[in-house]
Amino acid sequence: QVQLVESGGGLVQPGGSLTLSCAASGSIFRIASMAWYRQAPGKQYELVANITSGNSTVYADSVRGRFTISRDNAENTVYLQMNSLKPEDTAVYVCHVIVYSDPLTLAYYWGQGTQVTVSS
Repeated sequence: QVQLVESGGGLVQPGGSLTLSCAASGSIFRIASMAWYRQAPGKQYELVANITSGNSTVYADSVRGRFTISRDNAENTVYLQMNSLKPEDTAVYVCHVIVYSDPLTLAYYWGQGTQVTVSS
C-alpha cells in the first residue's frame, strides 16, 4: 500500500500564488507518474498537470503558463506551483500517483484532496 499526504491548499486572492505538495510513502519500488487533478463544485474531475519519471510534463490548457509541476524523486514528492491564480481555479486539488511496488506490479493511488479557494 501507498499513502499520499497532501498539503499547501488554502485561501488566496486573485493573482496570488500557492504551492501544493504531495508526499508518497509505503511500498514504493518506483513511481511511474505523478499528477494533480481538480474538481470544482458541480464539475467533473479535470487533469491539471502530470509529470512522468522522465520529467515529461502535460498541462491543462487552462493552467499552462501559470502552473508548474515538479517532482523530487528522492523524497517521492510532487509539487504544483500555482501562480496568477484566478477564481475559476477554485477547486479541490487531488494528487494521483502510479506506483510500481515491485518491477512487475503497478497500482494507482489518490490523495485525500486539498481545497484551494481563490477569492477577494
